[in-house]
Amino acid sequence: MANLLPPHIADRIVDHARSNGLPKGAHLGAQALADLFNVSRIPVRAALVLLAEEGLVFSERNRGFFLAMEGADLPERKGRSPETTTPWDDPLYYQLAEDWLSGRLGERVSENELMRHYAVTRHRLLKVLQRAAEDLWVERLPGHGWHFLAVMVSPQAYEDGYRFRLVIEPAALLEPSFRIDPAALASLSEQQISLLKGGFRKLSQTELFSLNSQFHEVLVGFSNNPFFIDAVKKIDRVRRLLDFRSTYTSSRDRLLKQCSEHLEIIDLLEKGDNKGASEFLRQHIQGALESKRTLIAKAPPVN
Repeated sequence: MANLLPPHIADRIVDHARSNGLPKGAHLGAQALADLFNVSRIPVRAALVLLAEEGLVFSERNRGFFLAMEGADLPERKGRSPETTTPWDDPLYYQLAEDWLSGRLGERVSENELMRHYAVTRHRLLKVLQRAAEDLWVERLPGHGWHFLAVMVSPQAYEDGYRFRLVIEPAALLEPSFRIDPAALASLSEQQISLLKGGFRKLSQTELFSLNSQFHEVLVGFSNNPFFIDAVKKIDRVRRLLDFRSTYTSSRDRLLKQCSEHLEIIDLLEKGDNKGASEFLRQHIQGALESKRTLIAKAPPVN
C-alpha cells in the first residue's frame, strides 16, 4: 500500500494544479501539500520526484519544486486508476452523512447493511467509512459494525466550533515563535487570486472546503506551535459535515468576499503587521460565522 501512495498523491497534485489554474513556475510546497492531502511530507516529496521525472514539475536546489507548465495545460497522468478518487470526492461520503443526519440510518449499522443499502463494494464503502472516522463522525465497533457519533450536527455545536476558532486562530498569529514561510504565503496568494478570477466556479464543494481549510491551517502553522496546529486541524475535520449542509442554499459568489479578505490578511503579514492581521482574521472568522448562521438555519433539519 505504501508504494501506491506516491502515484496517488502525484495524481492529486496534478488535479490540484489544474483545477486551481496554478501558473507556470508556481511553488509546490511539500508541507502545504501534505496538509492539504492529510498525509506526511514523505509521500508528497516522492510524488513530486515522480512528477519531475515526467517533466511536469522541476526542482531548484534549496528552493523546492515548481510547476513546469501552466496548471491548465497539465496532461492526464498515464496509468491513472479509479482508485485514486478520494473519499471526499466520492458522492457516497456525503450521501452517507446526509442519510445519517436526516435519520434515514440508525446510530449503529453493519457493513453488510450499508453495502446492500447503497449497492457498493466493501472496498469502496470502507474507504469512505475510514475517511469519516478520521473526520470524527463515525467509529468502528468490534466486528463489522460502525457507530455514528453526535458531533457538530447542530447549529449550536457549529457555532461553538466557530467561537473556538475566534480564540485560537488570531492568537496563533501573535505567538513569539510565529515565522512566515515566504514561499508558502506566496502560494496561498496565488490560490486566492486564481479563485477571484473565476476559479471558484470550476471547483467542487470538496475542493473549495479544502482550499479554505488549507489557508487557515497554513497561517496557524506559521506559529510553529503544534498545539495550535492540531486544534485547528481537528475543528476543520468535525465542521465539514455542517459546512456540507450549509452550502445547499449558499451562493458561490460570497466566496469573492472571502478571497478578498484572505488576500488582505496575507498583505498585512507581508508588511510585518501581525497584530493587524490577527485582528482582521478575527473579524473575518466572525463574518463567516454570521453568514453561516443563516445558511445553517436554512439547511435540512437534523432529526
